[in-house]
Amino acid sequence: MTQQPPQPSPEHYPSYRPPSRKQGPKFATAQHKAAAAQAFHHGAELYDEIRPSYPEFIGQLAPGLVAVDIGAGTGKLTLSLPHSVVVACDPSPDMVRVLKARGIPCWRGTGEELALANASVDAAFCAQAWHWMDAKAACEELDRVLAPGGKAVLVWNTIDVHADPWVLRLTRIMHSGDIQRPDFKPEVHAPFHLAEEYHDYWSQTLHVEQLHTLMHSRSYWLRANDTTRERMTGNLNWYLYEHMGFQPGMKVEIPYRTDAFVLSRYAG
Repeated sequence: MTQQPPQPSPEHYPSYRPPSRKQGPKFATAQHKAAAAQAFHHGAELYDEIRPSYPEFIGQLAPGLVAVDIGAGTGKLTLSLPHSVVVACDPSPDMVRVLKARGIPCWRGTGEELALANASVDAAFCAQAWHWMDAKAACEELDRVLAPGGKAVLVWNTIDVHADPWVLRLTRIMHSGDIQRPDFKPEVHAPFHLAEEYHDYWSQTLHVEQLHTLMHSRSYWLRANDTTRERMTGNLNWYLYEHMGFQPGMKVEIPYRTDAFVLSRYAG
């Protein structure tokens, strides 16, 4: 018999502040943003193990022969792109190491400095990384490397905290990305505008123990000291096993929302 994922009992619904209404994550300074992003300079295997992939339709949103995946991580999106030539870059040496092991042509680079020739790609993709970049500088660089008529696609997989009351508190305990409201729009600068947007809802099935692994793949955990990590681990164990009543080995459904935005140049 297939074990069905347990559903939280209404009596376990905790009280908490409402979900985020922000357009995106906030950083006190540019240095704060850079430090948070640098957390991903290690931990590539764990990231690759637990982070979900992206819906197949994403690769169809920007057609052409040559595509670049910017901030590609371990290639979660890169490997699914249907273009004849796909290259990738990421600032993390650990992520690039995994990309190279998978045979993906890649280099260490950022969205603000792509190290590509002018008008050399037909399509650019950026999954789970745009909020780490200087949007104005990244748009200027996209304008330089994209061929005439080329498009860029910005993508986020976000745990859907609106799907079930217990999920919001889970993300707060894990510091796992209740960072933007469902109708958010990414920051975009001339010569680009948001031409199209798409939203998809789905779920990832995990064993309850894997929620710790998911927490460990987040920037907050990667930057935390041992004391903070011990507190987070204790809080998550309490929430899963005592408050929610899950048992080791149980499967849980983690709801996700994928937001995709197609960027085109203004006409003329």
